[in-house]
Amino acid sequence: NADFLDKAARVSLRVGSPWSESVTGTNAIGTALIERSAIEVRGGEHYYAPHRVLSCSASPIFDPLGKVVGVLDLSGEASLHHLYALSMVQLAVEQIEHRLFEHHFDGADIVRIQPDPDLLGTAREGMLVFEAQRLVAANRHALRLLGVDWEELGRRRYDELFASALPRPGSLTSMRCQSGEMLHAKRDALSHNSVSSRVPRNRQTRSIRSPEPVFSADLETEIDRSVRLLDADIPLLLQGETGTGKEVVARALHQRSQRAAAPFVAVNCAALPEHLIESELFGYMPGAFTGARREGATGLLREADGGTLFLDELGDMPLGMQSRLLRVLQEREVTPLGGGRSHAIDIAVIAATHRDLAGAVTRGEFRADLYYRIAQATLRLPTLRDHLDPATLIRQLWHALGAEQIPLWLHPDLVEELSAMPWPGNLRQLVGLLRSLLALGEQGTALTHDDLPADLKSLQAPVPAILSPATGVSGSLQSIEQQAIDVALARCDGNVAAAARKLGVSRSTIYRRLSEQRPADCSASPPA
Repeated sequence: NADFLDKAARVSLRVGSPWSESVTGTNAIGTALIERSAIEVRGGEHYYAPHRVLSCSASPIFDPLGKVVGVLDLSGEASLHHLYALSMVQLAVEQIEHRLFEHHFDGADIVRIQPDPDLLGTAREGMLVFEAQRLVAANRHALRLLGVDWEELGRRRYDELFASALPRPGSLTSMRCQSGEMLHAKRDALSHNSVSSRVPRNRQTRSIRSPEPVFSADLETEIDRSVRLLDADIPLLLQGETGTGKEVVARALHQRSQRAAAPFVAVNCAALPEHLIESELFGYMPGAFTGARREGATGLLREADGGTLFLDELGDMPLGMQSRLLRVLQEREVTPLGGGRSHAIDIAVIAATHRDLAGAVTRGEFRADLYYRIAQATLRLPTLRDHLDPATLIRQLWHALGAEQIPLWLHPDLVEELSAMPWPGNLRQLVGLLRSLLALGEQGTALTHDDLPADLKSLQAPVPAILSPATGVSGSLQSIEQQAIDVALARCDGNVAAAARKLGVSRSTIYRRLSEQRPADCSASPPA
């Protein structure tokens, strides 16, 4: 399309142009690098006006050690609908990362894991490399299945992740995770090629365990109440900002319920490509569609039979799929794609979202009947900045991470400083920081402000100055909010992440307010 290529060239969408968020403001390439996740930025969601002719989908590309080695971006006209752009980018990145992993560890001892055995050997499988019983490399699918972060590579032992023995080379078997979940696994034929030369030796080897969930007394009460509802087969909706621990709470509910010994199957409705959601959830018969495996597939709904189905980011499920899901929840039967007989399922259902589903129903973006079916009971998770006693929570998490065994302490002044921070990433951000401090801290010392990462040293609690009379802010609450965002973005040169930290709000809040400010430029909800 010569016309689009000309428009793209005029806004510097060409080789050699900087697209980092700090230079060009909100855009898919730069924001994907900052967020380390796939993102879509459409039309008016771009910070700079000239870029609003674009609709862009981008995803970072990770190497097997967790380093970002590139970004894949797909851009088109903002005036056109690009329904599958982000899904196409994500599928392509999956293939790239899969090939990178196999090339990097060619001939090494790779353990491949997947809940669905039919997906072993595909780009959807998890890939793990162990050396001396320690996890030294993994792809994103494996990390997601095991609940492990990139930072834990080189620290987590095999027996911390799995309750069953390492499979024999060349064998196909089942493995039980320490969480109790069962995964299908295949270990590549044993090779004499060592992975030592391919894994950096400067990694910390200090063992840092994953913290047990730490809940406030009020939240513990709500969780106990929710378990009783779950045991009575009443669907539960978890609502809260990104990073508030929705999946952690969902797993805790499952483990305390009558179904604790049965599977816990988590489905991220936002991460599944739209054209694959149906086959992933419902499974399919042999030959149901072009590219289908000849053995067919069970589907995630049937995998959860007897246990708990966790539908994360349900608010991002396409409308067409919502009607099929509603039918399953009503009839408790699953019919695979391509026909065949229906299969009865017995599942407890937990859904989660960061979106306002009631508002989405009003706007026609979410089915009302599914909302009332899934939200029979609601548990709202508090943000970290709303926590009544953040200092106690920080100390509890520090203890749960095993800091006293190193030993390593947090200076009281540092605890007070951390308690005052806005934490836009909520618990996920806090736990990530504590793990980093624990990995890098000098044994036998008390950590202080000087030990914080550079980006956190300037992170302060929201200051009223941004809304001071000197700024000339007046009018309705909505206009005050909008002017505060405009001031923060101006001071941060369009960097949404920095503006969110300054205001003490989430990035999604700023995206939402910007889309409300420029409705004509935005054809869809801003990315989370």
